[in-house]
Amino acid sequence: MKRFVPHVLGAVAAAVLAWLVMAGGTAAVAPVTPVADEAPGYAVEDFDYPQADKIAAERGITLKRGDGHIVLATCDSEAGLLEVWARSSVDRICFRTTGDSGFLTLEIPSVFSVRGNDYSTQVDMTVDGEEKSYDIEKNTWTPVGESAEQGREYALVEIRTTK
Repeated sequence: MKRFVPHVLGAVAAAVLAWLVMAGGTAAVAPVTPVADEAPGYAVEDFDYPQADKIAAERGITLKRGDGHIVLATCDSEAGLLEVWARSSVDRICFRTTGDSGFLTLEIPSVFSVRGNDYSTQVDMTVDGEEKSYDIEKNTWTPVGESAEQGREYALVEIRTTK
């Protein structure tokens, strides 16, 4: 049996070769293309906030960059949201925080109060080129910017959270 198998395989290979020669001498072979040409490109995360232009046009706030752990949310949609009050906005502005830590750079003018959630939160604010950082109390309102500094309209420029 062991001697029989190589002879059969040899005969099959010879038959295929003979058929190719009689069919025109060449086999129709699809062109070979490298796999890299067909594979999708690499995804490169730029950390820009998705749909930031649309949100700026609709809400008047500029969301710039973040790690995805602090995202704009609909207020009252769930418990535990971070809330921001600004004189420049008719409604409060809310953010969902997830993960062990997060950051979001943004621009919201005339912010005067921030309500913390279960995360340790710090916010950076600016006015006339001067920067000021505030630690936000957990689950309570913290005066920031104009409320804390008496009369100067600060813009909220960054939020950082940790569990």
